[in-house]
Amino acid sequence: MFREMRRKAQQIPEEEAISILENGKTGILGVLGDDGYPYTVPVNFAYENGKITFHGAMTGHKIEAMRKYDKVSFTVIDQDEIVARDRTTAYKSVICFGRARELTDHDEKVHALRLVGYKYSGAFKDLVEEEIAEACDHTCCVEILIEHMTGKEGKVLLEKRRKES
Repeated sequence: MFREMRRKAQQIPEEEAISILENGKTGILGVLGDDGYPYTVPVNFAYENGKITFHGAMTGHKIEAMRKYDKVSFTVIDQDEIVARDRTTAYKSVICFGRARELTDHDEKVHALRLVGYKYSGAFKDLVEEEIAEACDHTCCVEILIEHMTGKEGKVLLEKRRKES
């Protein structure tokens, strides 16, 4: 169903891909947008147990697109450095494919909001809890169940990894 990575030698181990999802700051959500055009948008997110969660407004392009068609992609770039002399990039990234589901159960929404809130503002858990109490009922929370995931690193990083082994 999903394509195999063409440059398999550059594929990173699953544990490393998960680490990138756990620690990444911004993900790029890809949905099937209006008139069949792809629509991508950066979002803050959290990863837990094979699922990506994020939140946003109850209406808008991304949520309306996911309500129509639940298949999405999600990309996180962990490293992205230009190596000008070699005319290449030292990069590491992960791309996920999955199904998006709008969370409607109150407890699921609170859990999702805590995951994201604590990830970005963990030192201020009391403020996160206040915001959850105020905004939960009028915030859209989405969970992506990952069906397929691959991580890849550029040749520069692959060569460095091989030298260190």
